[in-house]
Amino acid sequence: MAFSPNNHNQQQIQNDQRKPHHLNKSLAVNMDYLKKRIGNSTDVIFRSIKIGHKLALQLTIVYVEGIADDKKIDQYLISTIYNKRKFYDQSILQDTFNKIKDEVSSMGSVKQSENWEDILASLMSGNTIIFVDGIDQAIIANTAGGEKRSIEEPITQVSIRGARDGFIESIRTNTAMVRKRIQNPDLWLETFKIGRTTKTDVAIMYIKGIAKDEIVEEVRRRLKRINIDSILETGYIEQLIEDQTWTPFPTVYHAERPDVVAGNLLEGRVAIFVDGTPFVLLVPAVFIQFFQAVDDYYARFDISSALRFLRVLVFLLSIIVPAFYIAITTFHQEMIPTQLLIVLAAQREAVPFPVFVEAFLMEVAFEILREAGIRLPRPVGQTVSIVGALVIGQAAVQAGIVSPAVIIIVSITAIASFATPSYSIAISARLIRFIFMITASSFGFYGIFLGMVILTAHLCSLRSFGIPYLEPLAPFVPKNAGDTLVRLPLWSLKERPRLIVGENNIREGEHLRPGPPKTRSIRNDKTEGGRKDES
Repeated sequence: MAFSPNNHNQQQIQNDQRKPHHLNKSLAVNMDYLKKRIGNSTDVIFRSIKIGHKLALQLTIVYVEGIADDKKIDQYLISTIYNKRKFYDQSILQDTFNKIKDEVSSMGSVKQSENWEDILASLMSGNTIIFVDGIDQAIIANTAGGEKRSIEEPITQVSIRGARDGFIESIRTNTAMVRKRIQNPDLWLETFKIGRTTKTDVAIMYIKGIAKDEIVEEVRRRLKRINIDSILETGYIEQLIEDQTWTPFPTVYHAERPDVVAGNLLEGRVAIFVDGTPFVLLVPAVFIQFFQAVDDYYARFDISSALRFLRVLVFLLSIIVPAFYIAITTFHQEMIPTQLLIVLAAQREAVPFPVFVEAFLMEVAFEILREAGIRLPRPVGQTVSIVGALVIGQAAVQAGIVSPAVIIIVSITAIASFATPSYSIAISARLIRFIFMITASSFGFYGIFLGMVILTAHLCSLRSFGIPYLEPLAPFVPKNAGDTLVRLPLWSLKERPRLIVGENNIREGEHLRPGPPKTRSIRNDKTEGGRKDES
């Protein structure tokens, strides 16, 4: 008989129908089904204990080694049942079951279930399952734990003055770190199971009243719409919920710092946590958000404003500097000062390639070195990046393949791309740079200006969960423009972002502006008193 998808689907449906949905009263039947269901996996531990008068009743404790807390199971669960095993009355099974449940409840969250799907999902989440012979229900004790990485300083979002703790791969630890910073009952958390195979825990966190209800509902709807077999990282969620795929710009912000997430929650955004990753998604995201560093809010406003403006400027330079050099040396030589033009002509005299080919080859070489430096072990990667760039650049100039000016331009561009706080927006600049190089080599400055117009129009067309990507610059919101290209003093930022926040849009009270007292009579009195005493 030939194989067909329809026959396979019918066979799968029949197999599913044969699977029991509820527990059997026989412990042996339940254990036999459970072992077959998990394929006799060796990391699933079965612990049997006989209880009751003359130890005539048997129960089995099942948990997965590594993701369950072994110490908690041994010290509180198994020891408690074992020490009182002779005091249970097996003649009344339901009372015995309830007593065991009450004894185990000292560990924390305990529930009972008769559904196999709930039991298997709880088992694979790190919980411990207790089966009692003669009872068609099981006790589910919360013993999730196991080994996990300790809290360390984040690598991707470095802060000079801020906190030194970063998220880890445990979703409960991550949500707790945010709750320590926002100790408010209006901080709500909702949890979902996403992934038909992985059953990954995904949670959304928001502040009720500050976050707009429409945005929260949209986040909830998009997460529930996901129908995929596995979720292994926040990148899966990001690609499945973003508004627009065909764009180099990220429309979902990700953070590795609890203080960054707390600050964005207080502005009305929604945080998305995924178990197994230290990165948290924040939506909706706007363009200027990717140039904001956490230190901007810990330092004085004038210093923060200057640094933020520098980041935006450097981002633009990293896009157009190679294109500008290509355009001015290929089409607009009359704009170059005579002395500099003579120097550039002398450098390019022995170079056999056009300027575009020079710049393109060196940009590709630097991208290869950068990618190799990231993938190699850290000590070796740094050495390869630095030594490789120096050796290749010097060798290329001596061989006459490229001119020294191109090496300078490419080096400045590479350094500029590292000045952007967000890695995702820096990647966008690296891709867009090649497009501008092509337009500049074809049309000169006209190609650069045309590319900037198209780029601006594209940014204006983007949305992040319905919010304009260039908000509050386009559309322009004057009250929220104080935290964009520059950051005004904190006492002047009285309102939260208008298009993102819900009902509670006021974050500051009145009369917060600092300043000296209106009168200095106290100081004058002391001074005069001191002089009188001296006299």
